[in-house]
Amino acid sequence: MKPPIGRDTKLCMSLSARPGNAGSLLHNRLYEMLGLDFVYKSFSTTDLPAAVGGIRALGIRGSAISMPFKEAVIPLIDTLEPSASAIDSVNTIVNDDGHLTGYNTDFTAVRDLLVSHAIDPAMPFIVRGSGGMAKAVVAALRDCGFDQGTVVARNAGAGQALAAQYGYRWAADLPAPGTPMLVNVTPLGMAGADEHALSFDMAQIAGCEVAFDVVAQPAATPFMRAAQAADKATVSGAEVIVLQAVEQFVLYTGIRPTPEMIRDAAVFAHGPQIAERL
Repeated sequence: MKPPIGRDTKLCMSLSARPGNAGSLLHNRLYEMLGLDFVYKSFSTTDLPAAVGGIRALGIRGSAISMPFKEAVIPLIDTLEPSASAIDSVNTIVNDDGHLTGYNTDFTAVRDLLVSHAIDPAMPFIVRGSGGMAKAVVAALRDCGFDQGTVVARNAGAGQALAAQYGYRWAADLPAPGTPMLVNVTPLGMAGADEHALSFDMAQIAGCEVAFDVVAQPAATPFMRAAQAADKATVSGAEVIVLQAVEQFVLYTGIRPTPEMIRDAAVFAHGPQIAERL
């Protein structure tokens, strides 16, 4: 049984421009199942340095870092673990007695999903986006042996730099339909102002074989719904967020939940549709 919240309870949190509820549900569910004296809460901020200072000063055990803070947070922490330093992007902070270490569990999750879905590394791809999550995705693709890719980003400086770092092409706009794998790493389709936006048009979707969306809220983005209706293979942002959250949980607690616990917590947080993908 989980102890009641008290002075010894450890707090974990997340920082995001658009905080959701799924992370809190998943982590707190796992705490309950394992009887851990932890609690998890999501936050937003307009003052990132003060928020990170609070993590250090208040002894908050760890924090997930989401858009748009994954790169901006780097100067505010003490150490980068190799998964974060290699791609200059942090999605997890672990606080060890005031020493803050940055990790990137997005990279691990995307890499593992590419393998578990048996996506052919010979398949050409488009990654749409050039922010912190795009860095994790592109690095994972390269790590898995994908060598025919295009980074599509309106931000020419960021897009060109990301593509060049991993030996891919850059384009400001989407090419003609026909690229086998489409990967959305933009906020298009995310709950909020962009929730009805389609990250790739119907012609692009019709011409692809695999649709991969990192947007997790909602799990059924317009892109995912359109790809499923067109009978395309899909990888959802809900899968990414569950796997990366489990790695964060391990970093915070030192305990790895069983697959059955992970499935239970994922369904609790994201709904029954996620179970068949785990």
